[in-house]
Amino acid sequence: MNKIRVLVAKAGLDGHDRGAKVIAAALRDAGMEVIYTGLRQTPEMIVNAALQEDVDVIGISILSGAHLTIFPKILKVMKEKGVDDVLLLGGGIIPANDIIELKNLGVGEIFTPGSSTQAIAAYINSWVEKNPRLILQ
Repeated sequence: MNKIRVLVAKAGLDGHDRGAKVIAAALRDAGMEVIYTGLRQTPEMIVNAALQEDVDVIGISILSGAHLTIFPKILKVMKEKGVDDVLLLGGGIIPANDIIELKNLGVGEIFTPGSSTQAIAAYINSWVEKNPRLILQ
């Protein structure tokens, strides 16, 4: 089976990427292929990179407070481009009520500060197991 491919991105004007780099390294250590796009990515840039890299998961790190704007825009671009078999998840400082709203929109999971990297990797592995498209030869 091929490795799970994960795109890690920092969306919007958020300039803090330490957490995203920690997550990227942890997912690599868990056996996944990780593509890190760097800072200040637009939703279009993120989805285009996901398509070009043929990823299974898009992980958005966001600390700016713009999560209720950024995630819906990413979901919209994903829908427009037919990216309906890729998991979108996120991490950052996001209030509990907003997490519920984001999940209702279609975001898989939101990991807040203090979440273990093992929990993130386990969630991704579990999601992949439940989605046959991602179980590769």
